[in-house]
Amino acid sequence: MPEQLPPEPLKFAYWVPNVSGGLVTSTIEQRTDWGYDYNKKLAQIAENSGFEYALSQVRYMASYGADHQHESTSFSLALLLATERLKVIAAVHPGMWQPAVLSKWVATADHLSNGRIAVNVVSGWLKAEFTALGEPWLEHDERYRRSAEFMQVLREIWTPRDTEVGANFQGDFYRIHDYDLKPKPLDIPGRAHPEIFQGGNSSAARRNGGRVADWYFSNGKDYEGFSEQVTEVLAHAQDAGRATPPRFALNGFMIARDSEKEARETLREIIAKANKPAVEGFRDAVQQAGASTGNKQGMWADSSFEDLVQYNDGFRTQLIGTPEQIADRAIEYKRRGADLLLLGYLHFQEEVEHFGKHVLPIIREKEAELSERAPALVGG
Repeated sequence: MPEQLPPEPLKFAYWVPNVSGGLVTSTIEQRTDWGYDYNKKLAQIAENSGFEYALSQVRYMASYGADHQHESTSFSLALLLATERLKVIAAVHPGMWQPAVLSKWVATADHLSNGRIAVNVVSGWLKAEFTALGEPWLEHDERYRRSAEFMQVLREIWTPRDTEVGANFQGDFYRIHDYDLKPKPLDIPGRAHPEIFQGGNSSAARRNGGRVADWYFSNGKDYEGFSEQVTEVLAHAQDAGRATPPRFALNGFMIARDSEKEARETLREIIAKANKPAVEGFRDAVQQAGASTGNKQGMWADSSFEDLVQYNDGFRTQLIGTPEQIADRAIEYKRRGADLLLLGYLHFQEEVEHFGKHVLPIIREKEAELSERAPALVGG
């Protein structure tokens, strides 16, 4: 487990609510809207409240409380054009996208946004979306093998080369023949190409994260669960001989209140008012993903009903309590290897702004204190 603080400050992202129903499957009040006007204002609030990233969700059809949804890539571009600094991560499905076509879209979005676009490669969990569109539904590990090739193709196409020969790739799922992308994404200091995120929980997902992705997204986890993932993903990166290992992002649902009692009461109300048929339907659909893996460690394999009320296990990260308590947990996750926290809220605009004013300053203070203590700890 990493014991030294990463050199950069902890980064923050938020879930873009481009899908109806909010971020919890509950009838509790959520002053959050999936429309563009709301999200445009939210993006502007977020970039002025210390958020560096936003992640647009991808759903292709109504399911489990999400009755309506805006397409992720077009929505992401709209948010990029409405902001100045915010980086937007568009979630995409291999099988729905051809990687060379996506590479072209990303290059254009990169130029239009001055280098602020990224992608999150989602291997897929909802079989009905694929079959409804006439696409084959692959076995679990095959979906991740396809995603690995998808990411390799993106990187191959985006990487500048000295010769006039275009990109070439020969795989089981994709073949690219002398494809010359012009213009390529912008040459931004500190990045080789637009960032590639990939999440999951299974052995196949961890292998992809270590070997291919720039960022590994984790569902909500307690301390030990997150540390175990970091250790395994870094081992895969070392086995692959990567000079630069992937960075780590962790999902969490934040309930910051004046007292821990008030925050816990909000969590209790969310779960008490859960949309039971929608949560159970989601559970039935997704837990086959974890059960279908050889070691039964896929996403949602051990998630309880309460966990799934926030459909990416966000309650497990326990960013629930006073600003001070939340800051302490955030710092501990950073100690354990987290580079970014991906956050969801009940009332996005109000709570994102509250985070910037009342939670983030405490996190930065605690980071500074630990940085000052680090040389003494190393010397001792």
